[in-house]
Amino acid sequence: MIKDIMADARERMEKTIDALQADLRAIRTGRASPALVEKLTVEYYGSPTPLIQLAGITVPEPRMLMIRPWDRNTLGIIEKAILKSDLGLTPNNDGQAIRLILPQLTEERRRDLNKQVARRVEEARVSARNIRRDAIDMLRDAEKEKMIDEDDLHKGQEQIQELTDKYIKQIDEVGKAKEAEILEG
Repeated sequence: MIKDIMADARERMEKTIDALQADLRAIRTGRASPALVEKLTVEYYGSPTPLIQLAGITVPEPRMLMIRPWDRNTLGIIEKAILKSDLGLTPNNDGQAIRLILPQLTEERRRDLNKQVARRVEEARVSARNIRRDAIDMLRDAEKEKMIDEDDLHKGQEQIQELTDKYIKQIDEVGKAKEAEILEG
């Protein structure tokens, strides 16, 4: 019983870290990364479509993204989607592809990006704590239903707290790595 609850909590916390890493990949640093735009939503034939499904995205230079649509007719709508996004980048459309030049980050922009990182890291911590609370509630319910005794309940709570501490530490490390990347970029 306790093993099942622990396995469920561990799996959910892993997903929290995966989601945080995916979120942070989309935050712009000084270096170009396809993750910056691949989830950008483009209105394609009336339905919102991620850019990655409409174009190949490459990094020909450290500060440049090249977007080559599979269908050249989508160049205009991709360009509009980039302009409407909060990326703050101006697309250069040459009729074949769109180039995005990433400017150097200003000190103010770096601080803003680090605030975004801190906010997302805190959301991940809250998620991990909610998972901990759910797991402890499941243990208490199991004790009420006499599926485990009081000793097992306390042992399970300690194990879940250790697991939570481990994942919160990982979450913090992911956040620190992204902040360092922003500062160096």
